[in-house]
Amino acid sequence: MKTAIVYASKHGCTEKCAKKIQNALGDEVKLFNLKSTKKIESVKFDGIIIGGSIHAGHIQKKIRNFCQKNIDVLKTKKVGLFLCCMEVGDVAQKQFNNAFPKELIQHTSATGILGGEFNFENMNFFEKAIIKKVAKINKSVSKISEEKIETFVSQLMD
Repeated sequence: MKTAIVYASKHGCTEKCAKKIQNALGDEVKLFNLKSTKKIESVKFDGIIIGGSIHAGHIQKKIRNFCQKNIDVLKTKKVGLFLCCMEVGDVAQKQFNNAFPKELIQHTSATGILGGEFNFENMNFFEKAIIKKVAKINKSVSKISEEKIETFVSQLMD
């Protein structure tokens, strides 16, 4: 199955997860970073996986716009949606539900909340200051869940 992984990554966490998913799925998977890719021919793919991360409570605008612009095509494909965030439980689920269009979530074959990271090396001074104050964390930390990535990939393969 030809699959596209469409993602946006601000500090690298979503890109890491996208590459892990790509490696698990195999050869016919192509990555598209919306930061550098302007046009994706969605019709050329059987499956489309979309992923982003939460910053200040919202997913990247490029992901929101991609989903809205391509909703009709996406509903004809096998779709997987994943989110990178540091929250867990009900808060993470609420962020997921707010990140993607409801009609797209209802159409998906797989969903995943894969964990997140605070990458201080990739943050500017202002971002670091906010994380230190709000999250009370003063160094890089990763909470990417290999188990959740494996579960997400197995849902896609069913």
